[in-house]
Amino acid sequence: MRIGAHVDPSDPLAEAAARDAEAVQFFLADPQGWKAPKPREDADRLRDAGVDLYVHAPYVINVATLNNRIRIPSRKLLLGHATAAAAVGAKGLIVHGGHVNAGDDLAAGFDNWRKTFAYAADSGGFPLPVLIENTAGGENACARHLDALARLWDALADYEVGFCLDTCHAYAGGEELLGLVDRVKAITGRIDLIHANNSKGAFNSGQDRHDNLTGGTIDPELVVAVIRAAGAPVIVETPGGVAGQAADIAFLREQLGKAA
Repeated sequence: MRIGAHVDPSDPLAEAAARDAEAVQFFLADPQGWKAPKPREDADRLRDAGVDLYVHAPYVINVATLNNRIRIPSRKLLLGHATAAAAVGAKGLIVHGGHVNAGDDLAAGFDNWRKTFAYAADSGGFPLPVLIENTAGGENACARHLDALARLWDALADYEVGFCLDTCHAYAGGEELLGLVDRVKAITGRIDLIHANNSKGAFNSGQDRHDNLTGGTIDPELVVAVIRAAGAPVIVETPGGVAGQAADIAFLREQLGKAA
């Protein structure tokens, strides 16, 4: 099981070494902006390094919304990031499940996800796995609750779609972590990546506020149990910089090395 962290994008390999990480996740452009990613001069070094790479799409992307001024640029930006992520040898592109606005039909949001994959298919398809991530908040979210996730996966049945399970988002979103992996896999058939995060917010608070694994409101043993059950690579998106994330990675290795 490969374990790593979300890091600053300036030199992901140095960040990996500082944390003794086997994997890293990073942005290829401003996560709060709409600019397309630029080619990286270190692309060859990243591809050849032996560190598993994951790219997180910008937070502004929302392909589910009925707002044309957000949805249409989101589709284009998502495909652009997928192309750029593939160029550096990333194993997956993580994107949040998105939402519709209050009063809008959530069914239209699921269909907009279908149209997003159809849009990409017109250009030959996404060049690497797109991993849709569960989210913590919002009553109109496409991937907060498992019943919505099931509707999303039904809408995308004709396409190859990956899933990223965030433990903080699930807990804060109101999903019990005990047995969660089995419930998710019954819907998606897969979990490609775990975002292992504790939560500063309470259960079902809707708050997307990550904490270090031995802090927060989640019993750390539950996070470990999710990881063990999923058997997927792990990225910590926890605070504390190098020291905090290195401690979280070491904690997971120690816990996962024990008998289940």
